[in-house]
Amino acid sequence: MPEPIDLPGVGDWLTWVGERCDGELAEAVRQVEQVKAGPSGAGDVLAAWNRAETAIANAESVALWSEVHPDAAVRDRADELSQQVQKYVTELGQDRDLYAVFAALSADGLDDDARRVLEHTLRDFRRAGVDRDDATRDRLRELSERGVKLSQDFGRHIRDDVRSIRIAPGRLAGLPDDYRAAHPAGDDGLVEITTDYPDLVPFTTFGSDGDARHDLSLAANNVAWPANDQVLQDLLAVRRETADLLGYDSWPDYDAEVKMIGTGQAIGDFIERISATSTERAGQEVAVLLERKRVDDPAADVVATYDSRYYAELVRREQYDVDGQVVRTYFPFEQVRQGLLDVTGRLFGLEWTPVAREVAGTWHDEVASYDVGLDGVRIGRIHLDLHPREGKFKHAAQFDMVKGVAGAQLAEGVLVCNFTRGLMEHDEVVTLFHEFGHLVHHVLGGQGEWLRFSGVATEWDFVEAPSQMLEEWAWDTDVLSTFARNADGETIPADLVAAMRRADHFGKGLYAVQQMSYAARSYYFHAGQHDDLTAYGDELQRRYSVYPPLEGAHMHCAFGHLDGYSSGYYTYMWSLVIAKDLFSAFDDDDLFDADVATAYRDKVLAQGGRRDAADLVADFLGRPYSFDSWATWLAE
Repeated sequence: MPEPIDLPGVGDWLTWVGERCDGELAEAVRQVEQVKAGPSGAGDVLAAWNRAETAIANAESVALWSEVHPDAAVRDRADELSQQVQKYVTELGQDRDLYAVFAALSADGLDDDARRVLEHTLRDFRRAGVDRDDATRDRLRELSERGVKLSQDFGRHIRDDVRSIRIAPGRLAGLPDDYRAAHPAGDDGLVEITTDYPDLVPFTTFGSDGDARHDLSLAANNVAWPANDQVLQDLLAVRRETADLLGYDSWPDYDAEVKMIGTGQAIGDFIERISATSTERAGQEVAVLLERKRVDDPAADVVATYDSRYYAELVRREQYDVDGQVVRTYFPFEQVRQGLLDVTGRLFGLEWTPVAREVAGTWHDEVASYDVGLDGVRIGRIHLDLHPREGKFKHAAQFDMVKGVAGAQLAEGVLVCNFTRGLMEHDEVVTLFHEFGHLVHHVLGGQGEWLRFSGVATEWDFVEAPSQMLEEWAWDTDVLSTFARNADGETIPADLVAAMRRADHFGKGLYAVQQMSYAARSYYFHAGQHDDLTAYGDELQRRYSVYPPLEGAHMHCAFGHLDGYSSGYYTYMWSLVIAKDLFSAFDDDDLFDADVATAYRDKVLAQGGRRDAADLVADFLGRPYSFDSWATWLAE
């Protein structure tokens, strides 16, 4: 059986990262030469190509260290190496001799998986411009290299720009005791509150000082401004020109071709459909928030974005008897992390065995590592890097360390988040379940023969669906009772969980329209050129959200999904539609039903990208997916 990769721990990461990337790239070159040498049959060619793609993926994964390593020199080196890898990938995609080998292959005699590898490989060559003239291919290579550098700049500016406000201690009114204790006044008598999530989220949820909420929200929405404004404009221009050179009407058309949604126009249509379905409910809900705000400010005529979390919390406390400050006492971080492992272990039949740092060789002493077992066999290793620090990725995501390939290499993934080290908000618990779903998908889907289909390798607008479905377990009374306990050892009361669920129904319309305002930025920024992204973003906010734009904010500069998701932020709501349908197969009274959970594990998660996502869902549900479950959820 393959072993986990040998990380350097407290050793020389700078050298290790370079040797890891260079060695894997050299192996990729060797395997590509084997492909070009023309082995005897299609099976041999595809096997050599699989080894090449495996080595390339290993080299590409060096990008992880640019996001998490505490040493800035290692982060910078990882960025440089990532540029080299992407340059090589671009060159391969336009290599006509290599393409000719695949174009000459016959699919006769290949099994379904191998045939799918061949089809997708030929599609990738076409999308890389292999059939274009020399001048066009040269320009496409230039654009690819420039796009990689711009993407890195965009992410680095967000990662490195932590902003803050300084306020008098009295302006922390409404914040929990542990929050205020963790934020003592400095020598100047003022308290610093940063835009990192463990500071930002509780402050905007519980802080009763509206002006302070405004100032912190404004700071958060100006992260990476003004640097990323021009970076984003340049990145959008690269994408527009790339799509044009490849013969597409727009970047969204190019981007959507390999997704479930299919076309750029379909993205716009989906945004309009969700907006039309949600707007009435969102209007009713924001009216409730405004009514509550007028209790504090009778002259109020609008609910601002920085008011939304605070007044939603008050509505839930006063109208649904759910006090977020009480709820959080049941969710100490360490308890939640272990509870998550216990829940997912029971649900999917997985075993999580802790691995000491000196064995795992990780990059920081707060990283927790576990070997993943199934039926007594180790099938992967995971690393949980869950707290903020300087220079680290600022949001929440799962990163590949190693894509699993049966008999060749063990699946390893990293969960990168920015949670508090103390008491968690329940929505943070939900987020942790969500992100961990990607990690489970990565490991379970990493047991097959083909690198191409390893892990979360489905269409990109499906990848959130399994994780969104796993969120449901963070709302179930029986599930929460297994780990949600306060400092006195008391389990979270069933009636409190029931009230939390009722309260959670409030705000679904608000959530849907605000998501569409983000999706609209993602889509329309890419669908055409706009000279002033702030002004156009504000226009889209007014069109799709019930919250007015925040004056003086430039949120697109900190909107990291504009890089990785490009025109496809609609993915989150598209996936939620499917997630609600997937969840309909489970019994609300027994979320651990082994037959259903095992069928889901094996028919969806373990398949990776071996089949189209729609087919995976239909195989599990016994029918095509529909909007019905989502519409029912929205109407509840």
